[in-house]
Amino acid sequence: MDLRWTWNHSGDELWRRLDPAQWARTHHPSVVLQTVSRERLASALANPDFCGLLDSLVQAKRQASTAPRWFQQEHPQASLGCVAYFCMEYMLSEALPIYSGGLGNVAGDQLKAASNLGVPVIGVGLLYQHGYFRQVIDRNGAQQALYPYNDPRQMPVTPVRQANGEWLRLEMLLPGYSVWLRAWQVQVGRTKLYLLDSNDAANVPIHRGITGELYGGDRELRLKQEMVLGIGGWQLLTALGLKPDVCHLNEGHAAFALLERTRAFMAEAGQPFPVALAATRPGNLFTTHTAVAAGFDLFPPSLMEQYLGRYAQEKLGLGLREFLALGRKNPDDGNEPFNMAYLAMRGSGAINGVSRLHGRLSRHIFAPLFPRWPEDEVPVGHVTNGVHMPTWDSAAADDLWTEACGKGRWLGTSATLEADLRRVSDEKLWALRTVSRKSLVEYARERIGQQMGAAGAEREVIARTQGRLDPGILTLGFARRFATYKRPNLLLHDPERLIRILKNPQRPAQLILAGKAHPADQAGQALIQNWTSFIRRADVSPPVIFLADYDMLLAEHLVQGVDVWINTPRRPWEACGTSGMKVLVNGGLNLSEIDGWWAEAYMPDVGWALGDGQEHGEDPAWDASEAEALYERLEQEVIPEFYTRNDRGIPAAWVKRIRESMARLTPKFAASRAVREYTEQHYLPAAAAYHERTANKGAVGKQVVEWQQATDRKWDSLHIGDLRVETNADHHAFAVEIFLNDLEPSSVRVELFANRTDGSDPLREEMKCADAKIGASGGRVYHATVSAARPVSDYTVRTMPQRLGAAVPLEASRILWQR
Repeated sequence: MDLRWTWNHSGDELWRRLDPAQWARTHHPSVVLQTVSRERLASALANPDFCGLLDSLVQAKRQASTAPRWFQQEHPQASLGCVAYFCMEYMLSEALPIYSGGLGNVAGDQLKAASNLGVPVIGVGLLYQHGYFRQVIDRNGAQQALYPYNDPRQMPVTPVRQANGEWLRLEMLLPGYSVWLRAWQVQVGRTKLYLLDSNDAANVPIHRGITGELYGGDRELRLKQEMVLGIGGWQLLTALGLKPDVCHLNEGHAAFALLERTRAFMAEAGQPFPVALAATRPGNLFTTHTAVAAGFDLFPPSLMEQYLGRYAQEKLGLGLREFLALGRKNPDDGNEPFNMAYLAMRGSGAINGVSRLHGRLSRHIFAPLFPRWPEDEVPVGHVTNGVHMPTWDSAAADDLWTEACGKGRWLGTSATLEADLRRVSDEKLWALRTVSRKSLVEYARERIGQQMGAAGAEREVIARTQGRLDPGILTLGFARRFATYKRPNLLLHDPERLIRILKNPQRPAQLILAGKAHPADQAGQALIQNWTSFIRRADVSPPVIFLADYDMLLAEHLVQGVDVWINTPRRPWEACGTSGMKVLVNGGLNLSEIDGWWAEAYMPDVGWALGDGQEHGEDPAWDASEAEALYERLEQEVIPEFYTRNDRGIPAAWVKRIRESMARLTPKFAASRAVREYTEQHYLPAAAAYHERTANKGAVGKQVVEWQQATDRKWDSLHIGDLRVETNADHHAFAVEIFLNDLEPSSVRVELFANRTDGSDPLREEMKCADAKIGASGGRVYHATVSAARPVSDYTVRTMPQRLGAAVPLEASRILWQR
């Protein structure tokens, strides 16, 4: 029941001995134990070797659960008690199918990395009765969606019990009804994940289905799900006696948790909503994954009033307009929908995107909330995602890394990994790729056989399809959600040319595809059918297969076995992308659009790139140009390098590229690095700020609100007076009059500002205030001296609010520019 086995594979042999067929099918220990016969179990327990293996695993688990980890060693005095991590989905194992794709992948991998590093994180999510749909490809090559029931008795979840042994159930009010929520627990190594489920017999049928499907239903169902996740999730933590220092929202779906956290502090400290929000806000972190503004969850005002109007008035003390303003750009626009990302931003002390490029894009998306601020200063940073390498590496890759770097390589910093990997020989790296490709081909043959057999294909046709795969030739992989912006059919732009590339008799290649299109996405489903039609061309029998029902188990096999992972999104719509990161640890290489993480990772000696690093929108001509470039990369660079062998039969240039990719990129794009960054850049500072603001019943939070209110009252009459400049050979000396309208000089910051040039950062020089007042309006003179390397005309004076410990412009977005 402890999902530590999803990355610590020392126990695999135990389950394989009990039932090799069931283990190969499910990779799910509790199912193996549920289905194995008593006789087989008794026989195994009578075997000294089996019992010895079992004892060693028990001892290793006990040691792993108590040994100090990176966090305890590096931050022994930290005041970080607990981080509550909220997400709509978690990809932890195929044994717990409550995930769809990238968002859940990030959430699951970060929980695992937190466990490895000893960071005190607790996950909060939903237990779906059906989860995301399961995919079948029918006889016509079209996608069909299935929704099998997730039986909690066959999943690694246990009911959360109260001290008296009763199942913990929460009551949440919805219009006209109470909804009862059952609480479940998932053990993820040292970390716990708590899940809420509305499939309680006390609920009316429509409410039992709130947690039915992931990303299914209409707006109303989504709103109810997000209320359960956010409001119910925070109430669950309270019922468990947990009081997190930090609330980390992985996407805006859970933003209602910030409201419930604020409500709880209102009740505890006796403070009104604005003060409680200001007090708790520094302890909240919002990670956005969305690459287009239209991707945020938006709810009609009428729906918000129906479901949350009473909560806002009775629990938060807010009128409807005040409440809706938390999720709007324009509070006075009665038709503007409620934006969950806006709520998350207005309730958080820090916001980050999930790659450097996505951080820049997010600043553009959120710029309307910060009028007159330069886009570079919109308060969104970035922490680039990483993947949990022990989950995604193959047994062969694990052996190679262990020999080179030791077993604890992902349990702390990764300072020596690059140097350690560089000492691995060409022979060992090539042997890893050879055995990995062979394993993938064997798996793919078996899986495509089952898939075609279920669709009614004849044995001869199945055998011919399986025969298209060869363990000795270059294997390309493409697997992800089939959506138009990901351009999964870029390779099909010229089908005849693709056939010529793949079926080159001297230098052949093969392609393994997988992916789902959302059941409501007809265009995405059409892209899948285009591929299945191409694959079924009997005249050429292309060495291409499409594996249905892309899930975590299939993803593991693919990223472990492919030689080259192809990714073709339209820049900049791939916020980060993590699938290509998973091939790094296994010696696979990337051929990808310069987007998301690859925009940071790409160097000519670690893989191949598509695109010019610019945005071209949905231009068909540009798509055609990039398809041409993709074919040329394969024909002229990728395939020739793979087949150019030395006298030992090793493609030396290819293996050199593998070594550079593994050594330089794997540590950089590991979840252990991402979680360390979150801990040191966000969790620890957020916890300290939260404790400061909430002390003494939110006294500092109250002061912050008073500062915000005073600034808003007086800001419109603040103005910038005359500017004087004296220039000598080396410097410009600026002096400007600022009339503060009774604002204290400590409440504002005056800067000399110049826009960026030639890729450099903008210049922001603080101007110092002279003591003496001037004139009856309380004006003051501010001074600054800067280099004369740039002309005076480049510089502008600006004034903004300032307060020690306040996040500007996040908590005060006023700004005044010199006219």
